[in-house]
Amino acid sequence: MTDVTQTPVTFGTGGDEPYARALRTDGRLRLTDPARPDVVVTMDVGRWSAAADRVDRSLLDDVDGPVIDIGCGPGRMLVAARTLGIPALGVDVSAEAVAIAQRSGGRAIQGSVFEAVPDEGRWDTALVLDGNIGIGGDPAALLARCRDIVRAGGRVVVETHADATADRTYRARVMDADGHESAEFPWAEVGLDALHGHAAAAGLVARQSWTAEGRNFCELIA
Repeated sequence: MTDVTQTPVTFGTGGDEPYARALRTDGRLRLTDPARPDVVVTMDVGRWSAAADRVDRSLLDDVDGPVIDIGCGPGRMLVAARTLGIPALGVDVSAEAVAIAQRSGGRAIQGSVFEAVPDEGRWDTALVLDGNIGIGGDPAALLARCRDIVRAGGRVVVETHADATADRTYRARVMDADGHESAEFPWAEVGLDALHGHAAAAGLVARQSWTAEGRNFCELIA
């Protein structure tokens, strides 16, 4: 198990800072595992920077209170929540992402989910989207933090890997199209089957799962 108290949670940072570069250009990133160079995951930063789409907005349909977006990126979910009159906060380790989210009108802070967050224990819904279940390389620890952050009976909505059986942790790097590469950071890939086990270890109960336009989600209850 990764010791998240000792390892900074720094997706795509360090080295040549490819994540910050991609945010400025709406570019694409490649997520790589140095131990498995044949396995490459392409991430579309342009989608993260675009307005929330129909599937994104549907994740806010059952929200009964304030929302916290874990790894909010440039803030599309924050803007969508604001449009619906839902109080929302984003947390992201990237200063560039937080600045973009704030310029878009979202409320976002730079920091790690493994550190104290405002109004901890009182959020209605925590969103863990766009592969962010991988944050820290320890899904159970991340979900335990989400459990602490939401209120009793609150919801954690997780976007899972397309492969329901996926369950691996590794030291990842991010690279952009021009070859700018980040430092290594802990990451994980989690499908629906494994998520159930990690959720149970974190004291969360799976209520429902669904697929929408090729994206897979699971709702967990604290």
